[in-house]
Amino acid sequence: MPSDYRLAPAVTARVMGVVLVLIAVMVFAATAAVAFLDLHTAVLLVPAVLAIVVLVAATVVIGRRGWVVRLGDEGYRVQWVRGVGVAAARWKDVEDAVTTTRAGSPCVVLRLRNGGTTTIPVDVLAGDREEFVRDLQRHLTDGQGLRPL
Repeated sequence: MPSDYRLAPAVTARVMGVVLVLIAVMVFAATAAVAFLDLHTAVLLVPAVLAIVVLVAATVVIGRRGWVVRLGDEGYRVQWVRGVGVAAARWKDVEDAVTTTRAGSPCVVLRLRNGGTTTIPVDVLAGDREEFVRDLQRHLTDGQGLRPL
């Protein structure tokens, strides 16, 4: 059964915060242009409408593609993570999974048979870290066709 792990609320808030700051800078620049270039105030409607469009688009993107890790029957896929390494692979290609700490953040590292790795920082995931690791282990053993003794 496939599992999706979404962005943690704190990460989502940071992303939306950056979007709002960019919108504020755009509105400020338009307001400064109206003030200093003596433009008509209707020019301010352009950044206002654009701001609404950008905010709605960011909300839709995070809502629909807000998952970070997708564990399927055949393999896994990781998105929205910088420095992830190999973003997708089949379970048969995974040699082992280990937990570690990178840059002070707890991570799960999937080591692949071809020498590549996938690093998943569990801080960016919503939900319980331990449950994620247990689910990952379940998918890994099922995907490799292993059965408990």
